[in-house]
Amino acid sequence: MCGRFTLMASPLEIAKAFPWIEVPKDLTPRYNIAPMQPVAVVPNDGQNRLAFFQWGLIPPWAKDPQIGNRLINARAETLAEKPFFRSAFRRRRCLILADGFYEWRREVSKWGRVVKIPMYIRLKSGRPFAFAGLWEVWEGEPSIYSCAIITTIPNELVSSIHNRMPVVLKPEVYALWLDPRVQAPEVLVELLGPYPASEMEAYPVSTLVNDPKNDLPACILPTQQDRK
Repeated sequence: MCGRFTLMASPLEIAKAFPWIEVPKDLTPRYNIAPMQPVAVVPNDGQNRLAFFQWGLIPPWAKDPQIGNRLINARAETLAEKPFFRSAFRRRRCLILADGFYEWRREVSKWGRVVKIPMYIRLKSGRPFAFAGLWEVWEGEPSIYSCAIITTIPNELVSSIHNRMPVVLKPEVYALWLDPRVQAPEVLVELLGPYPASEMEAYPVSTLVNDPKNDLPACILPTQQDRK
């Protein structure tokens, strides 16, 4: 799964990576984005706009919006079948902007205990990118726009850390993914494979990231983990 990510790039850097959208000048750098928080998305509503949706998908038929806590990720392999996601997969797709994400690697310490080491994963270029996402509108009081990150099997780099990774889309498929017309699942699923490991890097970071209250630059600094 993908449970935390970053978007710390400046508005200028984001605009360079996504020149066809208008980027607010007052974006705040985020070092530890957690579920149920607002995330920067580009929905396929034909407007090529940057919006902020809640991370955690709420289907329009849900009785309780808290269901979003359980729907932060959507598996690429079952999108066309799962009732939570199949309608959005065909009709309501989005880009979720990021420049890195965290996963936790299980290791056995010299005392025989299993410890979880937070790892930060990003593109070697350092540039912002986009996760493949789905979005919905829950017509409650108030209405809630929400989204989920699509995950897939890991590439060679991420497989040493976790058994899933978020789908990072290549820029050349943004237009198809954001096409507002209904799309055939068999066409879309071809876009949802793992990103090339050769273009990514990973390193251990502080356990500060374990607490979503810590939204600090220190979250992404490389560190040698204490194996106690």
